[in-house]
Amino acid sequence: MTTQPIVPVKTYALVFVALLALVAITTGAAFVDMGRMNTVVALVIAVIKMMLVVLFFMHLAHSTNLVRITVVAAIFWLALLMVFVFADYGSRQWIPDPRPWSSSAPATHP
Repeated sequence: MTTQPIVPVKTYALVFVALLALVAITTGAAFVDMGRMNTVVALVIAVIKMMLVVLFFMHLAHSTNLVRITVVAAIFWLALLMVFVFADYGSRQWIPDPRPWSSSAPATHP
């Protein structure tokens, strides 16, 4: 069994302060009108927060290569699924809707 390195409490405190600062930045960015960039800015901040949590609180920074490969594969799989979902959503208007039923159809029974 491999021993995990001992992470100092100062590291956890700094990461916690960084997460609190990023939450404040996220809240501040929500009140600033940046047009279409609001979502992009919020997602970038969320990815930074996610990386801090994964690297330090989930100890990915000190884990083996197999665990790192597994995490990269999971992120790749999620990205692939998102690409397919957005490709499907973006291509829904390519096929036009069929014409509606006509209300002046001839009667089938005399």
